[in-house]
Amino acid sequence: MIAEQAIPVYTTLSEVFGSVEASLPHATRWNNLAEEFEKRFGRKAAYIARAPGRVNLIGEHIDYALFGVLPAAVERDILIACGPRPIPPDSPITEIEHGPGSVIAENLHPKYTRQVFAPAAKEPQEVSEHDAHAESWHLDINTKELRWESYVKAGYYGVLNHHFSGGRGSPIPVDLLVTGSVPAGSGLSSSAAMVVASTLAFLAVNGKLEADTKEHRVLNKGGLVQLSMKNEKRVGVNSGGMDQAASVMSDPSSALYISFYPELKASAVPLPAHAVFVCANSLVVADKALSAKRGYNLRVVETLVAARILANFLGLEIGPQDRITLREVVSKFSGEKDGEDMGPDALETALATLEQKLDVLKPNTPVDSQLGVTMDEMIKMTGLPKNIFDEVYLSWVDIEATYFQLFNRAKHVFSEARRVLQFRRTCLEAAGSPDANDTGILENLGRLMNDSQASCAQLFECSCPELDELTRLAREAGAYGSRLTGAGWGGCTVSLLPEGRVDEFIQKVKKTYPPYNKLEGDALNEVIFATKPGSGACVFKLEN
Repeated sequence: MIAEQAIPVYTTLSEVFGSVEASLPHATRWNNLAEEFEKRFGRKAAYIARAPGRVNLIGEHIDYALFGVLPAAVERDILIACGPRPIPPDSPITEIEHGPGSVIAENLHPKYTRQVFAPAAKEPQEVSEHDAHAESWHLDINTKELRWESYVKAGYYGVLNHHFSGGRGSPIPVDLLVTGSVPAGSGLSSSAAMVVASTLAFLAVNGKLEADTKEHRVLNKGGLVQLSMKNEKRVGVNSGGMDQAASVMSDPSSALYISFYPELKASAVPLPAHAVFVCANSLVVADKALSAKRGYNLRVVETLVAARILANFLGLEIGPQDRITLREVVSKFSGEKDGEDMGPDALETALATLEQKLDVLKPNTPVDSQLGVTMDEMIKMTGLPKNIFDEVYLSWVDIEATYFQLFNRAKHVFSEARRVLQFRRTCLEAAGSPDANDTGILENLGRLMNDSQASCAQLFECSCPELDELTRLAREAGAYGSRLTGAGWGGCTVSLLPEGRVDEFIQKVKKTYPPYNKLEGDALNEVIFATKPGSGACVFKLEN
């Protein structure tokens, strides 16, 4: 299983990119980062941590309901050069940068300023017995006004509490230099890439990737995904795990089918040989952390509450404190045994069946064709007392809405989960049938992508006018299918094209999408570009 593989530590760029030829376009950027680190910090970096962004081909907003998704890593990435910082014996301990585990973080982008911070070890009385091995350290992260270093701190948090809790030593001081080619707020998961890369950087500098003993087990890829998921929640986003899994576990030849139930698993899905995917940035910045209470986090709560109401309707046994997901409802409804996976065919059948039972999520008396329910109606539908409802669904997240669209959200999740399975099956069948009709295959995949976009826009309401326009223009320019990718509310689209049509497609979109009209050369390539599946996260060990 991919999740059980070791996190790769390489010593040559050809290992990172698969061959000497493939590494050549990247060598200058990596060398420049290493040289700039030495200029700024007066010594050579020990490691460069790399984590790619990702494009989700299909399967939006269903990972936190524990349904499988189909992303692929993109070639654009976050790089963090890092190394230990020696502290002179006579240094004043009152200065932050001289403290245990202190961090000096710089960014090659001039708009991001130098940051200095240090973790604080909690006193024993501050840590409950339950949390003694999870929360022994604290870092201040402002979730109301996110800054670039918040993602660095988020990555550090997990390393501190995973490896240095319970009196297991102190982290060493670290210098970091960050650069990135994944556009922020684009829907290509720059935030997850930053958290994964920073997690790897702190693991590497503290020697936690290359020693495997009885006392210390090195994280595998699945463990890094789980740790990075927890880390990103530190910045106030309830991530489902797709972004981190794609960044860590991707294979350069395939998309990944990532499933989360009953456990995290990933398997390669070969894409049709003549398929090309083009990412196009709407240039609407989507900051899901800052708009989460009416967007991302609200959708998480709506799908969770919908799951409880549906479970009650189906007569499934759940406890008052259980925060059941829609995938777990499918499991209980289908009689799936604990720890077992019914398989994609049975899952697709069960989804189709349950999709016909979602009317229970509609209000008894819709107002002005509004299928949403008020907070009071929603609480009543769950059968929970208000205090228990608040504890289970509202105590851990900040949300804001007048009407909660339980039916539409669940309808999207079930139909989108089926589209993922259909997309996967089409790709696998094409790979196993060399004589398959390429055009027919691409048309089928494109139709699924278009249906996904319609569902995201109409049922999940995570699109925006610019994304709607950009996907329409992409189809008119010759794409078989086009949809938003990532959380939505801005960011990028992904379009499926036949091989050999990329340049023509990009020029057509440039002429018809107004924000692109005056862009040329590198500026145009920054916002619309073809990509192929890339390799997952790694650490590059520099020779010193």
